[in-house]
Amino acid sequence: MPVFQSKAAEYDGWFDRHPTLFQSELAAIRLVLPPFGKGLEIGVGTGRFAAALGIRHGLEPLDDFAEIARSRGIEVVKGVAENLPYDDSTFDLALMVTVDCFLDDVPKAFAEAHRVLIPGGSFVVAFLDKNGSIAKKYKESGKAAYQNARFHSPEEIVDVMTGAGFAGFRFAQTLFSHNEDEIIGVEKPAFGVGKGSFVVVAGLKNFDAST
Repeated sequence: MPVFQSKAAEYDGWFDRHPTLFQSELAAIRLVLPPFGKGLEIGVGTGRFAAALGIRHGLEPLDDFAEIARSRGIEVVKGVAENLPYDDSTFDLALMVTVDCFLDDVPKAFAEAHRVLIPGGSFVVAFLDKNGSIAKKYKESGKAAYQNARFHSPEEIVDVMTGAGFAGFRFAQTLFSHNEDEIIGVEKPAFGVGKGSFVVVAGLKNFDAST
């Protein structure tokens, strides 16, 4: 994600300026996040979500982002989602938060998540629904960070997760306002999709799938 190079402080500051949005997104993730022992956040960024959720391992391609994540106690390894530098069956949870839209190869990245999970492990993908008002606003904003973003629908994410070997899906959503600037309090998440701009899909690695 070269568009974010050397912008770690700016990116991290967004969470300080929008605490209710961050807490709303966390609440939606927690709604479908299963209990876990050893978790990995793929594209950990500055470690905001991992630290808040108790995930101790993170993958991050950008050094300035990784440095901030490490300051939050995350064990960060440099790498990309399409080629995870971990052994098979290493984790029981893998998380991605708004990473899908910047991946070079989504099917390969999801297959890699499947590979590093134990049988029965969980893959949780949180993202901006391309049909939601916030993703549409970002695409129309003209900001360089989002001009090349490839947002996905819940159906597209589920299709790729299914192809990678995941099943047993659960869904959560939040950010229901058409304008994120109008969200003044932490929103209560809801199960399902179709109303919130921020969607979370949780799937299980099939017990019968080969590793």
